[in-house]
Amino acid sequence: MKTILILGAGTAGTAIAHKMRRRLSNDWDVAVVDPSSTHLYQPGLLFLPFGDETEERILRERGSTLGKGITWHKDAVKAIDTEQRRVELVEGEPLSYDFLIIASGTEIRPDMIDGMMGPGWHESVFDFYTLEGAKALQKALANFEGGRLVINVVEMPIKCPVAPLEFAFLADWYLTKRGIRDKTELVYATPLDGAFTKPLASKTLGYLLENKGIQVETEFMTGEVDSEKNLIRSYDEREVPYDLLVTIPPHMGAGFLEDTDLADELAFVATDPHTLAAKNAERVFVIGDATDLPSSKAGSVAHFQADLMSENILRAIEGKELEPTFDGHSNCFVETGHGKAMLIDFNYETEPLPGQFPIPGVGPLPLLKEARRNHWAKRLFRLVYWHGLLPARPIPISPTMSMAGKQLSAAADLGGA
Repeated sequence: MKTILILGAGTAGTAIAHKMRRRLSNDWDVAVVDPSSTHLYQPGLLFLPFGDETEERILRERGSTLGKGITWHKDAVKAIDTEQRRVELVEGEPLSYDFLIIASGTEIRPDMIDGMMGPGWHESVFDFYTLEGAKALQKALANFEGGRLVINVVEMPIKCPVAPLEFAFLADWYLTKRGIRDKTELVYATPLDGAFTKPLASKTLGYLLENKGIQVETEFMTGEVDSEKNLIRSYDEREVPYDLLVTIPPHMGAGFLEDTDLADELAFVATDPHTLAAKNAERVFVIGDATDLPSSKAGSVAHFQADLMSENILRAIEGKELEPTFDGHSNCFVETGHGKAMLIDFNYETEPLPGQFPIPGVGPLPLLKEARRNHWAKRLFRLVYWHGLLPARPIPISPTMSMAGKQLSAAADLGGA
């Protein structure tokens, strides 16, 4: 029996496993390797600190998320031997493969910043990218009575690059509802020169930050967290004091990819931006947050990649040339607080533009504009995730970006997109 081996059973790994199981005959074993017994709905962690989500709704048993005919090896990866086409496991026997898919995601590394994991960790310094961090932050926010709340993006790339902005907007709303917004300074410290990586979206999101009275520290390259003095210090010696720090630590790829020919210095796998094949190994593909691509590390991207990757894997099996079809398409809701959200749709070449989505001129979801419809669409996306995206059922959105329904004049005003 031939084997498609998938390393990681997060969003990307689970979606591509279902895709390949449907597309391949029973002569193929579709197998995943993942040590965790649960599957986490990552977007839910954004709402958990504010009491708007529950642990029970964002966690499911791993076995229930993997369909019939998918083999699950509950183990961790130790190393990959691409020449022998073999994966070594921490506990079990090595696994051989015919084709390998690396879907090992990314993880936060607070240990990379001096002082971040010091005595203030999960006392006055919190993350919300892990379940443990989000739960600890929920308790801290419930006891917060005012002061200086700082949201700090340490460096890029990060998983879901709009999530820190969303946290800032939701914090503004949460503090307003509690009646202590006027007692709180909200500060957003970012290594970028604006609110976001794309100019038009950055302008729009920057206006929202200003309108909500959220101070912005741009080009802030965090070098140290001093939890004794309650401040973060940049490499150019700027200091930002805090009473409560919400940090987005550095992200890195899986540990087994560090110091290998497959990956860069952050352990993200060198990946062809259009075919999704690994650049430095044959019969290896890469999906989701594990890639080194400039596309967003987001669930929608994993879904679009799975659609196109499944076709290329079939071509590779048949000995055909791979098709360069992936265009970096990303589709993200941005919670802006007070029951509203924005929706942005973009790819490698085209930045987020105003318009209507998914039906041109009709919507019902406006692009790059606050709307209650977008907020409720994001909140209901959890159901789409569990029942559509994760089992890789057809979703009526093209995996490549369409320009239909977008206002090109907005890009022209900025000198082109």
